[in-house]
Amino acid sequence: MFGAIYGDVIGSYYEVHCTKDYNFEFKDESTFTDDSVLIASVCKAILNDPSDITKWGLHRRAKEYALQYRQYYSYHPHAGFGNMFIQWAKNPYARNNHSYANGASMRVIPIGYAYDTLEQTILQAKASCLSTHSHREAIKGAQAVAAAIFLSRKGHSKEQIKAYLEKTFKYNLSASLSAIRENHVFNSRTSYSVPPAIIAFLESSDYESAVRNAVSLGGDADTQACIAGGIAEAYYKEIPEHIRHFCDGKIDSTIKSVVKEFNKRFNI
Repeated sequence: MFGAIYGDVIGSYYEVHCTKDYNFEFKDESTFTDDSVLIASVCKAILNDPSDITKWGLHRRAKEYALQYRQYYSYHPHAGFGNMFIQWAKNPYARNNHSYANGASMRVIPIGYAYDTLEQTILQAKASCLSTHSHREAIKGAQAVAAAIFLSRKGHSKEQIKAYLEKTFKYNLSASLSAIRENHVFNSRTSYSVPPAIIAFLESSDYESAVRNAVSLGGDADTQACIAGGIAEAYYKEIPEHIRHFCDGKIDSTIKSVVKEFNKRFNI
């Protein structure tokens, strides 16, 4: 689980100072962002109620996720949340947002770890979107990332993961990262930013290379590295010690504690 949060921390500096350099430096100014906060909120929602749902339970479950999104926003309101999310989080009577941004895709990482079937993983991912990202594009991205985590931790090959995501979600994951990098810019739209983040993982050789691939796209660095790092940890099953050392001191205890509890509960 910390693989996604470390990706967020490492990429946070380069969200503003975009780079195309694979060999970028780790910056002391790096910190956790709203990506890590909302990952923790999903961990908490699952710890509170890890039970499976049916399609008829989607909206009830969506309210449980929403409760934790608002709660964790209140803990870290200055973590870099978008304006649309802030307006929603501050108003308990707000209607569901129809956002197509990538915020729903980065926070589903825990869902890919918590459930025993791909079908339940995909259903939970949809429930996690409905309050803030009910747009079809955002739901598809979240489901794709959750599925990639599930398949990775279950030992599927990169070829199998790629084939499933392309067939199920109609993503083109065959473009080379070098070709994407050439013209890639900051854009948080799901259809633009999530497939390259997945490709950053597919073209990696280990955890660190997945994060470096994602950051060096020169786009939404923290979120894309969060997604690539989350999948990479599930796939490679290890994170270099120097990355743990760099990132651990930059993560708030409210995030660390719930993620550690989640990892213990689900044997991560």
